[in-house]
Amino acid sequence: MSGSSISIVIFGAGGRAGRRAVAEAVSRGHQVTAVVRNSASYQDLAGAGVSVVSGDVTDAESVAAVAAGHDAAISAAGRMDMDSSEFYVGAAHALLDGLDRAGVGRLVLVGIGSTLETAPGVMVHDAPGFPEAARKFSLGHAAELDVLRAAGTGIDWLVIAPPPVVLDNEAARTGRYRMGGEQVMADGAPSFSYADLAVALIDEIETPKHHRSLTAVAG
Repeated sequence: MSGSSISIVIFGAGGRAGRRAVAEAVSRGHQVTAVVRNSASYQDLAGAGVSVVSGDVTDAESVAAVAAGHDAAISAAGRMDMDSSEFYVGAAHALLDGLDRAGVGRLVLVGIGSTLETAPGVMVHDAPGFPEAARKFSLGHAAELDVLRAAGTGIDWLVIAPPPVVLDNEAARTGRYRMGGEQVMADGAPSFSYADLAVALIDEIETPKHHRSLTAVAG
């Protein structure tokens, strides 16, 4: 897909990661459909190369409708007003089903660093003393990953997980990052920005290098 304009549907486009992904995609000349729950509340996203639509990432019919005609999809969606596992499991099923119906073959999802491993088979959120509320949220992401891994799907999915730190929403884009595996990249920079996360997301849309995996990204 590299080298030409790509049409990308971005779910959760109103959040920090989603907004950065929209901006990064448009800066490279791609066409974006920004999917949010209520398009009337996010018209600030609209502009050259960007259309804003309402959609429900947990509903396969809605996913199929907004994704039709696109080359690839990104999911940066999240909900804090419902159970994490319910949301992320529902979203995973709906995305795989809906994107398949729409003929969209590439899906890159924003993961969370607490699902990365600190030792083989030991996720960050399983460490002693990890805050219970944060662990419950992280378990939703882990459940989403289980759905993706178990699915007999033709969708070429990828979950990109930034470091298990609070990402910097103000830092400028550097365009520099490193990709790893399913383990925390402890030797990386102590912080990471949403802007550079967006670079990694769009790079994996333009030139897919990682497939059907949880992949760490760090500075």
